Amino acid sequence: MKADIHPQYQGVIFIDASVDFKFLTRTTMVPRGGETMKWTDGQEYPVVRLDVSSESHPFYTGKQKIVDTAGRIEKFNNKFAMYSKK
Repeated sequence: MKADIHPQYQGVIFIDASVDFKFLTRTTMVPRGGETMKWTDGQEYPVVRLDVSSESHPFYTGKQKIVDTAGRIEKFNNKFAMYSKK
């Protein structure tokens, strides 16, 4: 491998604040903000905050929202009804 062309590979703690879920993994991602946190192994790692993870995403949790499609279609038709009548 060539020297000095690869990004730094480091341990990072990802935090899903919506469900207070944390996991440690290695990544080439550069965390912003300089926030660090101590992990269970006693070492400090940079932190990346997430909006959605596997613990909070509806696909993985099984708590999906049911969308009222009939109401949405009626709302669309009512909104644009004046353009269809000529």
